[in-house]
Amino acid sequence: MNNFLASPTVTNPQDSFAITFAPLSVSEIYELADDPGNGAIVMMSGTVRNQTEGKPVSSLEYQAYEPMAIAIFRSIAQQVRQQWQDVNKVIIHHRIGHLTIGEISVLVAVGCPHRGEAFAACQYAMDTLKYNAPIWKKEHNIVIDEATGEKTIVGTWVKLSECC
Repeated sequence: MNNFLASPTVTNPQDSFAITFAPLSVSEIYELADDPGNGAIVMMSGTVRNQTEGKPVSSLEYQAYEPMAIAIFRSIAQQVRQQWQDVNKVIIHHRIGHLTIGEISVLVAVGCPHRGEAFAACQYAMDTLKYNAPIWKKEHNIVIDEATGEKTIVGTWVKLSECC
């Protein structure tokens, strides 16, 4: 059994976690991470790119097991606070549904007094989310038949930790 959720997770009321079909807003996430005690807010934005490993991509589709994903987000925030006690806010929002090239799929933000801690905590949160959250993506690749030049879209589901 994955012991990632073995201990009860205490939620900090200043944090924000979401799985949503709605487009994600950089300014909204920044505002949620803002705090008078912050000397830094570090935000990571994941976007849909037009290729993966040299293969053309037309779009992505995300699905999540929402209750467990939110529990993982809360646990990540708790772990962040254990390593970097000065962290004021942890924000983790992930989008699900069909996303096109350039759309934001995930926003992670950490606010704390010092930039070094903010960078480290944000990277830790993003990396941990990627490997532990029950979120899957379907990559819609453009396949071109060499003989006819005909384009076909082929989709493949992968867990986030398996794709990058």
